[in-house]
Amino acid sequence: MRPKYPATIPPFLLRTMARALRESRGATAVEYGLILAFVVIAMIVGLTGLAGSTTRMWTYVETRVAGAR
Repeated sequence: MRPKYPATIPPFLLRTMARALRESRGATAVEYGLILAFVVIAMIVGLTGLAGSTTRMWTYVETRVAGAR
């Protein structure tokens, strides 16, 4: 006899997921979580671009200072 659930997902987890899908109170928290995730991703992308330009600026300053000696 085969189990009614996939072997990799325990039954308590399936019950918890089903209950979470039926509940609507957590929808606002999920929405805020998604917004926060998008803001963090945007910050990472922006800071990555800023890091490249900052590195180039300090390299320029380093070469100018080294050339002034």
